[in-house]
Amino acid sequence: MGSVTQEAQLLRDVKSVAVIGAGISGVASAAHLLRYGLDVTVLEQSSIAGGVWHYDPRTANEPTYPNEHPPIPYESDPSKALGGKSTPEETSFEEVSLVHAPPGPCYVGLRNNVPTSLMRSTLLDWPEGTEDFVSQNHLEKYVQRLAEHTGAQDKTLYDTSVESVYKVPGSPQWTVDARTLIRIGLGDESEFKFVDRTWQFDTVVVASGHYHEPRVPNIPGLLDLKQRFPDRVMHSKRYRTPEIFRDKTVFILGAGVSSLDIARESEGTARHIYQSSRGGKFDLPPSLLPSSAQRVAGIQAFVALEEETPGTLSSPEESPIPFEVVLDDGTRLRDVDRVVLGTGYISSYPFLGPRLQAPGVPLAEADGRVVITADGAVTHNLHKDVFYLADPTLAFVGVPYHVSTFSLFDFQAEVVARVFAGRATLPTEAAMRREYDQRRGGENIRGEGSSGSKEFHSLWGRETEYIDELLGWVNRDAALLGCEAMKGVDDRWRGKRAEFAKKMKEIRRWPPVAAEEDHADGGGYESLTVKPAEFTRTSVGKRIGASFYDFGIV
Repeated sequence: MGSVTQEAQLLRDVKSVAVIGAGISGVASAAHLLRYGLDVTVLEQSSIAGGVWHYDPRTANEPTYPNEHPPIPYESDPSKALGGKSTPEETSFEEVSLVHAPPGPCYVGLRNNVPTSLMRSTLLDWPEGTEDFVSQNHLEKYVQRLAEHTGAQDKTLYDTSVESVYKVPGSPQWTVDARTLIRIGLGDESEFKFVDRTWQFDTVVVASGHYHEPRVPNIPGLLDLKQRFPDRVMHSKRYRTPEIFRDKTVFILGAGVSSLDIARESEGTARHIYQSSRGGKFDLPPSLLPSSAQRVAGIQAFVALEEETPGTLSSPEESPIPFEVVLDDGTRLRDVDRVVLGTGYISSYPFLGPRLQAPGVPLAEADGRVVITADGAVTHNLHKDVFYLADPTLAFVGVPYHVSTFSLFDFQAEVVARVFAGRATLPTEAAMRREYDQRRGGENIRGEGSSGSKEFHSLWGRETEYIDELLGWVNRDAALLGCEAMKGVDDRWRGKRAEFAKKMKEIRRWPPVAAEEDHADGGGYESLTVKPAEFTRTSVGKRIGASFYDFGIV
């Protein structure tokens, strides 16, 4: 057995871990941490495991219009998020539960668009005979089975929202403040109460996902339109079924995967669909749209029709909205009945507090401690997109985009478990900082809007390279420390991935990527294709509302 170098740090005396979230990232994290002998507590704000794959017929409350920046971290009084109402005398259980644990973006027709053979934990196979593409309930049940199979279920506190995570000066442990919503009674007469609790943990894993905070762009006229016709405009996070578009003309803003999915599902229900594209790097090609949908230019403004008197604008439900949709190419649409914002999500971890989540700090001014800035697209100061540079006892699982989520996040989870259990070392903070600064300077972190800075976390075409890089680091340490080597993804997974990549190469990729041969490991699997048949009705959208659950494409 060798010894670690001076350029490495070994976390010692880690015993307790808080895991925030019980989607695939959180359940996989808890499962691996338990395997390595750590004391785990999972905190999940909803009442069930499954994350974005859990279907809830309710819809979350609308965000503010516009909504372009992460929220200001919660202050000490959680009832502020409820407008000051927090008792059964002031509000109902239904109302308070929507704020305590807002429903996610899962819709009835959601399916995976990455084969199930590429979406699995190393700790649990899919049942024999599982098809490559399945409905959301199968994916949700897989996450729940993983929790039960590994013991993570027994370590999970449901209906528990994390309010704050911080370190008291001088303390080596993290303080976690959480609030549990408890329902009392059933039916319309049920009441509720909150139970506030505080714990100390040696380490914390943030596995709460990307897709809680809808991004609503500041488009001229959009706020006016929303205020006058609130039921005619919605973010894609609120989409559940196409029935609301029956015999309507729908304008979908955005050309990502969830936008495409909504267009596809609305075929035969909606009268006509406009899909507005700004021509962004990750916009999907119009050839994927159904016959009833039409690709149009980017949005310029929503303009109230001149013949209407301000303040008296009205429109019967069966009539188009009395607004023009003005496009960048000069086109003016006057037949729109519904507007859907497929505009993505803002990364947000408000429980980290105002020092780490700083919505007032511009992207380019991020310092060495902040995690979230005004852009809401980059999660700053992470080593390998996992360990917080300033204090690696805080880790994140699930940050990268454009990956096969179940497998990649399971891999990250085991890396975290090995580091926390002392089976792998980390470079010194100075060494991690040098690597991060080099990466930050070499990649597009300063692009305007989410499409530029978001590329910082994209593993498009580089997922296998990322896995092999981390696996090499962890296993070098395993040899030095006398530990069993980490297996990571197995040969079966790698073979299926190469097979899928080859299949995807048979059709046109979107968006184009450089050096086809360099991405033979499967970069193409993140591209959507017009054919073959098995891809024509896949989910393309789970990040819901404007996203790609499997690949995190918005």
